[in-house]
Amino acid sequence: MSGPKYKRVVLKLSGEALAGESSFGIKPSVIKSIAIQVKEIAELGVEVAVVVGGGNIWRGKIGSEMGMDRATADYMGMLATVMNSLALQDSLEHLGIESRVQTSIEMRQVAEPYIRRRAIRHLEKQRVVIFAAGTGNPYFSTDTTAALRAAEIDAEVILMAKNNVDGVYSADPRIDASATKYEDLSFLDVIKEGLAVMDSTASSLCMDNDIPLIVFSIMEQGNIKKAVMGEKIGTIVRGKN
Repeated sequence: MSGPKYKRVVLKLSGEALAGESSFGIKPSVIKSIAIQVKEIAELGVEVAVVVGGGNIWRGKIGSEMGMDRATADYMGMLATVMNSLALQDSLEHLGIESRVQTSIEMRQVAEPYIRRRAIRHLEKQRVVIFAAGTGNPYFSTDTTAALRAAEIDAEVILMAKNNVDGVYSADPRIDASATKYEDLSFLDVIKEGLAVMDSTASSLCMDNDIPLIVFSIMEQGNIKKAVMGEKIGTIVRGKN
């Protein structure tokens, strides 16, 4: 059996993925399943960084729609990502996988501040690094965080794990039965057609830095390993044509 196709990856998890079928909170069985899958690839020698969203606890956009100041609402969302990151770290360490949480907003009592060189050193020592608190700035999504961190640490690919779809479709397959699944796309296609893969800022960052994206379902055990091994899974979005 050949080795992994990718040596260093960024795994992007939405907050909703941690909630499983629920719309809120963290489902223990789901986060354990994700931790087991991360352990699988870490034990293959893959250097793993993780970016976790916070939508299962709080969404800044919803807060602003309620009349809350957008920046305040976004900062609350950043704190939600820290909660998710600590939960994932705990689950990983219960499986014997050493990990570090690094936050863009300093909170030294619970996590390290984000320092690029330190993050890379952790990865080289085979520690899983979990990037929390987004970019540290309001108005930026955790998709953008994943693209930015991937560029900063020289990751070879972003693995975008979804909990409700198994790739990129022409429309929402849960609503439109005629929606077709794409196997291969460019970020330019994603931006032009307005496909709901990641926001335009994140897509542009990936395109400019030639970072491919693999979109797949997290709900099937073993999918992260399949993606890392280079098996045909989900949809691949390429940095450049």
